Amino acid sequence: MLGIGWALRRVIKNSEDFFLSGRSIPAWIAGLAFISANLGAQEVIGMAASGAKYGIMTSHFYWVGAMPAMVFVGLFMMPFYYGSRARSVPEYLKLRFDEKTRGLNAITFAIMTIFSSGISMYALAKLLELVLGWSFHWSIVLSAVIVLIYIFLGGLTSAIYNEVLQFFLIVLGFLPLVLLGLKDSWKYMDSPSHNPMGMEWFGLVMGLGFALSFGYWCTDFLVVQRAMAAGSMTAARRTPLIAAVPKMLMPALVILPGMLAIGLHASRGGFLPIGDDGQPNYNLAIPMMLAHYMPTGLLGLGLTALMASFMSGMAGNVTAFNSVWTYDIYQTHIRPGQTDQHYLRVGHAATVFGILASVLAAYSATRFNNILDMLQLVFSFVNGPLFATFLLGMFWRRTTGHGAFYGLLTGTITAALHYGLTLPRGAVPGIKGGFLGAVLHIYPSEMALNFWTALFAWTGCFVATLLISLFTKRTKTDDELRGLVYSLTPRIQEGAMPWYKRPVTLAVGILVVSALLNVIFW
Repeated sequence: MLGIGWALRRVIKNSEDFFLSGRSIPAWIAGLAFISANLGAQEVIGMAASGAKYGIMTSHFYWVGAMPAMVFVGLFMMPFYYGSRARSVPEYLKLRFDEKTRGLNAITFAIMTIFSSGISMYALAKLLELVLGWSFHWSIVLSAVIVLIYIFLGGLTSAIYNEVLQFFLIVLGFLPLVLLGLKDSWKYMDSPSHNPMGMEWFGLVMGLGFALSFGYWCTDFLVVQRAMAAGSMTAARRTPLIAAVPKMLMPALVILPGMLAIGLHASRGGFLPIGDDGQPNYNLAIPMMLAHYMPTGLLGLGLTALMASFMSGMAGNVTAFNSVWTYDIYQTHIRPGQTDQHYLRVGHAATVFGILASVLAAYSATRFNNILDMLQLVFSFVNGPLFATFLLGMFWRRTTGHGAFYGLLTGTITAALHYGLTLPRGAVPGIKGGFLGAVLHIYPSEMALNFWTALFAWTGCFVATLLISLFTKRTKTDDELRGLVYSLTPRIQEGAMPWYKRPVTLAVGILVVSALLNVIFW
């Protein structure tokens, strides 16, 4: 990893090279980086933990919670992102709406990436502490230094090529753990009391499959940045579609080991360590499975795969953070009009700050026995309302800057109110909800609370943006919105391209296969 950063340092000559890889990455590289940026600790440790905690239901984070959204961003949203030549998602919001909307999104996104990076750092430190006996605190320092060096040297290009390498390491490292096939299915979605996640079909489809899923895959700059680095518009559209193919198969690699771990825990007793809350520490499902099943040589491969996933998650979030901080906060509000080399140095400094802030965030993850619960909570506050803003902004030209800004605020406040007035079963008021005093509803699980928080946030933002836009004046003309709004943008012509190479063909195939998987395992 450090070698890749060192080798690529000579191609980083300006800020676009550092932050967007000069927009020259091939589609298949960008596609694997697109999925690898998401294949960090939250995916490997979090999905395995959820497999142990919620069972086969976790697979729908992929087939309901990823496939439709990845197709949507590839076909409909990448033409706006890539065609506008925006350097980040917040910059697109400036072009479509105004500066205040961009600033609000930049701040909330920067905070979210720090928490996500911290989760990866925490997971790696726990792994090294459990398996190798290393100090938790020194493990955090070591992981921070490694990621800092290779991003500092090679920027986004280094992160992308490392993510591709890490993708193959993850696949090879976890294949030996896939010993048994999936046997159970989702036959119990008619009532929340019939499944371990405590979700009925409406909450699952609308909370996860719509608000959280589309909010993450369509608006999160962490993944969108990989597609924006592609070499052409067609490559950018193909990037999330290429990523969707291996994404469909990931449940076999990351969820199944968690299900096996809880099976061993139930049959043998005490397989998973018990946390301070008296519940099994689901975050340790993968490390315990590796230690239980792998002989010495394969254990090294499995540990390498885990370390690769954590580094990938940290690097992805830090590169997204330094881009948003430099372009959307520093250049816009603090020191505009400086030279390109000045902003390149600021990007380097932002990388150092992002790593240090991630260290602090890593310690907050110790409060959750499933890090995916914590991550989805963060997403519900940020990405849930943001997708409502994008949906109206891209497909309704009447949406105004005031509507977008105050709609985002309303959505975030709605999420906070809902979270502060509800609790998951067995939790006490505080960091897991109920902090406003009165508890109006008890959800069966933390994940159920997250899904409904995202849906409330999306609805609050959508309704507020719609109403405020109707009562405020447009500040952008149709000419200014050309290329930013669907109805005002010329359709992409692909007549000369063979049908089997067109993004829409790949998209249809992905939707058909994911629909079959949902039918089989529902």
